[in-house]
Amino acid sequence: MTSAVLFGLCASSALVVGALAGLKWEPPQRLLAAILAFAAGALTAALSFELFEVSFQKGGTLNSAVGLIAGAVVFIGIDAALDRRVRSTGGSGVGLALLAAVTLDGVPENLALGTTLAGSGGSIALLVAIFVSKLPESLVGARSMRENGRSARFVIGTWLIAAIALALAVIAGGELLKGVGDATLSVVLAFAGGAVLASLVDTLFPKAYEDGGPWVAIATVAGFLVSFLLGTA
Repeated sequence: MTSAVLFGLCASSALVVGALAGLKWEPPQRLLAAILAFAAGALTAALSFELFEVSFQKGGTLNSAVGLIAGAVVFIGIDAALDRRVRSTGGSGVGLALLAAVTLDGVPENLALGTTLAGSGGSIALLVAIFVSKLPESLVGARSMRENGRSARFVIGTWLIAAIALALAVIAGGELLKGVGDATLSVVLAFAGGAVLASLVDTLFPKAYEDGGPWVAIATVAGFLVSFLLGTA
């Protein structure tokens, strides 16, 4: 339980740190794009070697393939439903819509982090990747909320609640899967990996390229390399 709590707090603290920064600072758009691209590369390496590879080793081709596809399908379905609900909110809803999107992306990522605690003692590479990805998203979301008249207390309180929810996802992933068989753990790990991969294609890669241009690919490569080295250290 202690490890799950620590991993959950570390991963989710990025939302609060980013929100606090967003109240005071507006960083250059290209810097935010580079950070997102770095995080996307890091998450790609982490899900490949810390989630899917472990899933394949524990359950074989069928379990890992079914889990991966199911995770992607479920994420895409929920994300599409969310998009339809927030499309009509207009400018005043941008911050809250981003909060909802960050939470939707964060649940499978943090559950995945929790499953690595059950499967291999915890992935530092995935922890770093999640932290880096959430920081700029919460920063931008907090700024948007303030620009649309929300109080600082409301902004911090809202992102704090989201952080607690995502920390609980890590704890749930770590504690509920203790003692489960390899076949079950294989499907769960692959499911989390599929959801994370879908979120990368849906959100991080397009946003980073849109805001930063083709040169953000260098940041993506750097993120992949750092995550890979952390995973093999």
